[in-house]
Amino acid sequence: MKIKVLSVFEVNNYIKKILDNDFILNNLSVKGEISNLKYHSSGHIYFSLKDDYSKINCVMFKNDAYNLDFVMKDGMSVVVKARASVYNANGSMQLYCTEIQNSGLGELYIKYQVLKEKLEKEGLFDIYNKKPIPDEVKRIGVVTAETGAVIHDIINVTKRRNKTIDIVLFPAKVQGDRAYLSLIDGLNYFNKSKSVDLIIIGRGGGSMEELWNFNEEGLARAIFNSKIPIISAVGHETDFTISDFVSDMRAATPSQAAEIAVKDIEDLKGKAQNLKTLLIKSMDSIITSKKSLLEISTHRLNLNSPEYKISNEMIEIDRLKEKLNSNIENKLFVFRSELQIMSGKLDGLSPLRILDKGYSVIKKENKIISSRKELLKTGEIEIVLKDGSVIGEFISKE
Repeated sequence: MKIKVLSVFEVNNYIKKILDNDFILNNLSVKGEISNLKYHSSGHIYFSLKDDYSKINCVMFKNDAYNLDFVMKDGMSVVVKARASVYNANGSMQLYCTEIQNSGLGELYIKYQVLKEKLEKEGLFDIYNKKPIPDEVKRIGVVTAETGAVIHDIINVTKRRNKTIDIVLFPAKVQGDRAYLSLIDGLNYFNKSKSVDLIIIGRGGGSMEELWNFNEEGLARAIFNSKIPIISAVGHETDFTISDFVSDMRAATPSQAAEIAVKDIEDLKGKAQNLKTLLIKSMDSIITSKKSLLEISTHRLNLNSPEYKISNEMIEIDRLKEKLNSNIENKLFVFRSELQIMSGKLDGLSPLRILDKGYSVIKKENKIISSRKELLKTGEIEIVLKDGSVIGEFISKE
């Protein structure tokens, strides 16, 4: 008997029909722990249900999701009512959920919350313990898997923003049993060598168990004790790990971590040009202000300089000199007038005026004789007349 050759679609469709017609698979109640949870913009909810041994993909469409009375979270333990079927496009089997009941938190999520509360009480998440991200970074250390999108995203973003930045990769395990020890080795290597300005630690997205190495206490303490600032870039934007809380800064994605770490050189050039323009304007303003102040100070200095004061005093001296000369001339004029008057009066009283009238003056021994008694003795006398004087011998007849 020859078996018909089927297309891939026919095989998937055949399996789907078998599953869809199975009573048990169409009326399932399944208990498990939520992981890989994603609330889609369409309103559908995508997630996985897992236990200690296996995992299955699940979807809950918008109309059914509308009736949920709680917000689903990774690590939450739930019971779903669903039917099992095959998605024809990729042949994957998944559960199509119609109802979901919260049956408590999963073991991993409880472990995560206990450790988070413990480290938070110890101060490992406190803002004042976080180191500032350097403004100027020349070398970046990256602790992540050697293969994968993380290192490529960081390199691409970094080189696009600033080609002069060096990137040093420490290839570490990011998933699997005790992979966190490899991550700790990377942090210790960079701290010992002191060869980088900043460290980025991270990996791509995944389920809670896939990201669990970034929730290990040993790694959290290694991040806290690092002397070099660390940016955590673990998973997607909605994923939060202990490493995110204890790191100096959390980036939603590895690309964002590179954007935080590396300043865009074109932006820096623009800012430098703006600062240059502001500096020139500021300098011009300061110079103008200082020139004005200098002119005012120079004017004040000139007003108070000895030379200026001497000049002013010389002017005052000249003014006083002129005033003194004027006063002297006025005084001389007054004195001359008074002298003329007094001279006239004196001239009127002068003995010489009497001589003009025929009188004479007798002198003896150069003294005027005013009494007869003074002539009783014989001796030489001088008789002063109008036109001169004569000297003769006086002879007394008594």
